[in-house]
Amino acid sequence: MVDFCINGGGMVGAALALGLAQQQFKVAVIEPYLPATYKAEDGPDLRVSAISEASVTLLKALGAWDHIAAMRVKPYTGLSVWDHPSHRTDFTAQSIDMPQLGFFVENRLLQLGCHEALKQYDNVELISGHTVQDIQLANTATVKLSSGKTIEAKWLIGADGANSQVRKAAGIGTTGWQYAQQAMGITIKMEKPVEPVTWQQFTSSGPKAFLPMFDNYASLVWYDSHDELKRIKSLKASQLESEILETFPDELTKNDNSFSVLDKAVFPLTRSHANHYVKGCCVLIGDAAHTINPLAGQGVNLGFKDIEAFLSVTAKINCSHSTGELSLTDKRFLQMLANDYERPRKRDNLVMMSAMDGFYTLFSNDIAPIKWVRNQLLSVAQRMEPAKQQVLKYAIGLR
Repeated sequence: MVDFCINGGGMVGAALALGLAQQQFKVAVIEPYLPATYKAEDGPDLRVSAISEASVTLLKALGAWDHIAAMRVKPYTGLSVWDHPSHRTDFTAQSIDMPQLGFFVENRLLQLGCHEALKQYDNVELISGHTVQDIQLANTATVKLSSGKTIEAKWLIGADGANSQVRKAAGIGTTGWQYAQQAMGITIKMEKPVEPVTWQQFTSSGPKAFLPMFDNYASLVWYDSHDELKRIKSLKASQLESEILETFPDELTKNDNSFSVLDKAVFPLTRSHANHYVKGCCVLIGDAAHTINPLAGQGVNLGFKDIEAFLSVTAKINCSHSTGELSLTDKRFLQMLANDYERPRKRDNLVMMSAMDGFYTLFSNDIAPIKWVRNQLLSVAQRMEPAKQQVLKYAIGLR
């Protein structure tokens, strides 16, 4: 029997496995579909995340960051938001004495870096190529795979995304909704190098965002209605380039920096929050517990915060191994998870969800009084340097 069986070896699941392996627990990780091997000559992936400084600190402690950085990452030093160009707020790493605000990293490379770091641990078993067929829950968990293999675990962790099998098996409900808008991710290649600055313009049809990537590559995010994005998705690359030029701000092509479209995909936007993060012998983490409007790029960073909170609880078990004071099957451990993992993380994630929804509502409509208010807010924010610094520190996890 393993101590922890983690269903899902993505960015969050693999990072959690690293932390538990460091704490000397016996861990099984089920990941049916391993990411493609990194090749330097490959072009960029569509899915990219903004990794905060706090998340980088965690990944360094877990031993994964060096593997990730050895592939490719893009540090960014500036962040700008505006509605009308005359009402703009700029945030810089220099203002808080940091070398960068964070990094843009392809999701696959984050996952690969964690998997590479896992190879040094003989107390972790990675099971790939097989799916979960059945989950039976009692005092412990029994997981049956498509191969016929059965895994017995003291604890089953759902790191298996928004449609979590673990969450469903545990009978944990969710609250939330699917947003009316969707988001299209568009990978582009610029003719000239891109500045290490990410920006977002708010329009009545939804935000338009720019995410710098390695070399001359970048990612655009186009929020709009389902019907509009369906139309845009059907366009040829040259037609889409023309639409981007008409719709995105001039900031995109300043200094005569032209671009070409390489790839595109549409993603639904969903808010979902599990009613419980801990139930019986099951724990939910990352997207299995919560999904959020990706407006500020907080999704995977919230998952990494979940990991920190969870590992702080399991560390107490690890410290008691020598004395035998507390075990994973002790009811006190369940109570610790409820008090020190579920309660604070559920509260903080809900606050972030609500903040993003409020921000989205404020900035994604064309009602004249609201538009006036948000422009005034942005203008005032630009001049209030101490407040800007505090907001920025909170956003990148320095608090």
